[in-house]
Amino acid sequence: MKPNNRKLLTVVTESVLEQILCDELMELGASGYTVVNARGRGSRTVREAGWDTNSNIRIEVVCESDTADRIIEHLRERYYENYAMILYIADVAVLRPEKF
Repeated sequence: MKPNNRKLLTVVTESVLEQILCDELMELGASGYTVVNARGRGSRTVREAGWDTNSNIRIEVVCESDTADRIIEHLRERYYENYAMILYIADVAVLRPEKF
């Protein structure tokens, strides 16, 4: 089976945004996402490891390049100014392209 290229978009942000972001990701064309608890230290503060409103989450989306671009632009415009949020993107090879 030949691998197919997709983008892996990773969002690290405040857990209070989880449901809103997950709904928006689907509206913006993502076929799915993965959410995990995240902790660490950044420019704003240290985040501890609890699933409460003071913790961080990491959301990963594997998608086509145009979908990733659309999601990135939306998140930057709507959330960057008022929430702790970082985005990063990487090229990935997937073996089941129909899933993404």
